[in-house]
Amino acid sequence: MKIEPKIIYEDNHIIVVIKDHNILSQGDETGDESLLDALKDYLKTTYNKPGNVYLGLVHRLDRPTGGIMVFAKTSKAASRLSEQIQNGEFEKTYLAVCVGAFKEKTNVLINYLEKDESTNVVKCLSFNKAGSKRAELSYKVLEEKQNLSLVEVNLQTGRSHQIRVQLSNISHPVFGDVKYKGDIKKGYNLALWAYRLTFVHPTTKQKMTFEVMPEITEIPWNLFNNYPNLKV
Repeated sequence: MKIEPKIIYEDNHIIVVIKDHNILSQGDETGDESLLDALKDYLKTTYNKPGNVYLGLVHRLDRPTGGIMVFAKTSKAASRLSEQIQNGEFEKTYLAVCVGAFKEKTNVLINYLEKDESTNVVKCLSFNKAGSKRAELSYKVLEEKQNLSLVEVNLQTGRSHQIRVQLSNISHPVFGDVKYKGDIKKGYNLALWAYRLTFVHPTTKQKMTFEVMPEITEIPWNLFNNYPNLKV
């Protein structure tokens, strides 16, 4: 299926888009079209660019995760955005629907994550093991319904499968997550959405925030009423 990019902002330096659930941020061994590929095609066609089109991938979302992403249209923009990520100045905020009611309604989770490249499964450790990576996030429970919780998550680090693994580790996997024990309802999209992205524009130096809500008419998002209370 051909990916039609959902662009919410574009200038000469960056392009901000919505990544739908279950499409790749960038190509992998499956050979499926990725959002990166689709955006390069868009730029090539729209601006009649010859040859290879440059587009910098500065961060990723897991394939089953949807939400906002920013890509760099120049190498200088890519370098400056990547520097913000390394310095913790690039803010990514997610919404998740998790299984169960949380005892701690707000908390900070710090673990070490170890990825098995052969199975693409990440393990959550309580100690620093050689080859593992430190992972930190904070969460806030917004609402609880039918043994499910609507949770806002802020990432302090950006590790592979981080939110999914850390929440599953405290027995609150993300709804629909077959890989990490959240598959209480098969056939639904993973209920994890990157809804807010804040960064400094690589050229103008202006602080920019983009916010897009998930499709709140879909299961399980439609169970909750607390979206108006979010800063969107």
